[in-house]
Order: sequence, then structure tokens, then C-alpha cells
Amino acid sequence: MTETLEQTGVDRAELQRRTLNSLRLAQVPGQAAVAGMVAVVTLLASDLLGSDRLAGIGTASFTLGAALSMVPLAAFMRRRGRRPGMAGALLIGAAGSAIAATGGQLRFFPLFVIGMVLFGAGQASTLQGRYVAADLAEPDHQATAIAAIVWIGALGAIFGPLLTPFEKVVAESVGLDELIGPFVFATLFFSVAAAVVWTRLRPDPLAVVGGINPNATRTRPIKQVRASVGVIARSSNAKLGFAAMAISQAVMVGVMTMTPPHMKDHDHADLSAFVIAVHIVGMYGLAPFVGRAVERIGRVRSIQIGAVVLGCGTLATVLAGYVPALMFVGLFFLGLGWNIGLIGGSTLLTASVPIESKVEVQGTSDLTMSFCGALAAFSSGFVKQSFGFHLLANAGAVLAACLLVYAWLTVARLRATPTSA
Repeated sequence: MTETLEQTGVDRAELQRRTLNSLRLAQVPGQAAVAGMVAVVTLLASDLLGSDRLAGIGTASFTLGAALSMVPLAAFMRRRGRRPGMAGALLIGAAGSAIAATGGQLRFFPLFVIGMVLFGAGQASTLQGRYVAADLAEPDHQATAIAAIVWIGALGAIFGPLLTPFEKVVAESVGLDELIGPFVFATLFFSVAAAVVWTRLRPDPLAVVGGINPNATRTRPIKQVRASVGVIARSSNAKLGFAAMAISQAVMVGVMTMTPPHMKDHDHADLSAFVIAVHIVGMYGLAPFVGRAVERIGRVRSIQIGAVVLGCGTLATVLAGYVPALMFVGLFFLGLGWNIGLIGGSTLLTASVPIESKVEVQGTSDLTMSFCGALAAFSSGFVKQSFGFHLLANAGAVLAACLLVYAWLTVARLRATPTSA
């Protein structure tokens, strides 16, 4: 059912507050599922394969799953709305986590990979939450709305890794491998998030702003991606926002994926969960301040700052060799740089495309972002095993520098064409 503002009987500000509160309640368990799994997925994959060389396949699989979910999810939401799309994707993620847990327990790697691909649908839904927050926001407050949802995810994202020791104990107490525990709990967390979205996200924010077309044709994914890329290509701001999200994701995922094996190599495997927790604080904890900063200093300049922070984070992990304290510092700044790139890029992209193309463009951008993350995760194991963790981190710093240069060139073009970002 499509409900307009007049039909709901509430004003836009009140409806936006209700929507944000519903998204907050769903983001906490959703992010707890993702973060708790991230803390152990590489270790479990390495254990199943007996080597770090292909250990990145675990992270790559769920990131690829998220990428493959983005365009169909965006097309479904265009026809049916945010609520059924997000809830359905979360339930698919819950099923995927259960399948991955079964594959891990049976030590059957192909089943584990299938489960992780399906798990990615849950991550796709949590990522889409930031765009849902912007549906009803006024143009000047979209960054703040996106940041509000990114920030609240910090609670679940921090609890996820911190609950990992407890989840391992619970798994062992019922006769499962200890690394299976976080996957079992992820199934529960995704299911709770789906229930919250289904029961509370009413009226559907996309319906209220007139973004749903029940009669929309079922666009083929490749055709939809081509059309969206064409829309992005016509705007320099949209292209920069697109690039900021893709590069930030690739750098963050590549370095983060190999951090637990890198720490295990130095006999600090148990410490890696806490480093990931600090990393996730960087990813989400300062989001409200980042949102306000984006609105104050401009979206393009905030992307420049994010690129610098991202590069500093990667360099901190390798400058002085292996020092546990520097791993905490480096992973925190890696997460913060990703946060700035995500919020700045998402806001810039959303503000730079017409409303009739917005949902499809958002789906395509998240597909690209997730695909870049999957590629980074998959290749990270090869790079670490063949050349060392330091080269992997340095490659991330080079990519961050490329984003900085691209943002600088965009600023130069904006000076020639006075359109404020």
C-alpha cells in the first residue's frame, strides 16, 4: 500500500523521527550479526583450508553476496518498498548464516561458502538502511540522517566482536566447534532485525516520498546497472561519491580481513577480536560528528579528509613493524577513514542524481562498493601469504592517495564551475 504524507496524518519531521527510530532498532542486531561474524570468518576459513592463502574467501563470499543482492534488492524496493525489501534480505542473511555454520561444523568448505554468499544479503540490507534514513530527510540534513543510522550501528558492531568469546563458549558447551558460535548467533540477530523492520517501518518511507512504482517493469540487472552508470557519469559529484565509497570499502576490507591472521602469526589471535572491536568503533562511533562535518565543510572536502585518514590508518599498521598498540591505532583510523568516505560519498551521490533514478543508482553504487570489497578480501590472502601484510597495507595507502587526488581534481573543477558540493 502506498501512503502519502496526507494519508498518514503526521508531518514530515515526526515521520522522519519515527523512521529513524525504527532503523536504529534494526541496525543494532543487524550490525552485531555482521561484526561478530567478521571477527572469526577468516580464522574459520583458514582452519578449514589449512592455509591463509585462500582464507580471504570467507569474507569475499559474503561481500560478493552483498554485491549480488544490491541490484535485485533495489529493483524489488522500487516496486514494493523499503520495508519488505529490507526484511526479506535480512531473513535470507539469517538462513545463510545457519548454512555457513552447518558447513563449518561439517568441515565442508563449499557449503560454508554458499552460506556466506547468502549471508551477504543481510549485510546488503543493513547497508541500505542509510539510504532509507535519507528518504524523508530535507536536502540539507541528509548527511546527518545517514550518519545517525551509521552511528547507531556502532552499538551492534561493537557488541558483535565483544560477544565472540561468550559465543564460542556457548558453541563448545553444546558440542560445536567454538568458531561456529558467532554464526549461530548471527542467525538470531538477523532474524530479530527482520522482525523489527517488518513490524515498525510503517508507513514505508519510500512510498511516502513517491518513490515506489508497483507497475515498474522488472528491469534486467545488467540493463539497470548500465542505466545507473549512465546517470552517475553525467555528474562529476556523483562520480566522486561513487568512487569514494568503492575505494574506501576496498581499502578497509582488504586490510581488515588479514588483520586477524596477521595477529595470529604473532601469537595474538585472542587480541584480534578486540582490535576488530576498536576498528568498528572507528567505523561507526564518530558518525554523528562526521555527518555534521560533511554538512559544514562540504561533501567533496570531507572525502578528501577521509582519504587522508584512511591512508594514515593503513600506514600505522606497518610503519613500526608489528606492535599491538599500533594495530589498535591503525585499525581505528582505517575504520574512521571508511566512515568519512561512506557518509561523504553516500550524501554526495544521493544529492547528485534525480529522484526517479535514485533507488537504482544507490543499488548500483552499493553493488560496486561490495564487489570492490569482495575483490579486496579475496586477493588479500594471496598478497599477505606471498608478499607480507606490510605490502597489503601499503597498497591500501596508495589507493587512498588516488582518491585524494581525484577529490582534489573535483574541487578544482568546482572552482571553475561554482556549484557547491
